[in-house]
Amino acid sequence: MQVAVWDTYVTKSDGTVMHFDIIAPENIKDEKTIHTFGKEYLVHKNQEKQQLTTKECVFCHLENATAEIETSILEKGYYILEMQNCN
Repeated sequence: MQVAVWDTYVTKSDGTVMHFDIIAPENIKDEKTIHTFGKEYLVHKNQEKQQLTTKECVFCHLENATAEIETSILEKGYYILEMQNCN
């Protein structure tokens, strides 16, 4: 499965910056849909009040999905790859 990687940086309520990738099927090109995925993730991280727009989240590249990513996409439509300060 080919997926699109959206590079995302969100300033947390404590001022630190979360860095994570939103990974979705390559055919999803609507930024609002991608932002919805990111906002769902932020709710799970108790950061739902933080801003997530085209300033914080941009398309990066396409790649082949791993089995773990593909499973997540089939279950909920996207995958989040946590990079920095996501705790």
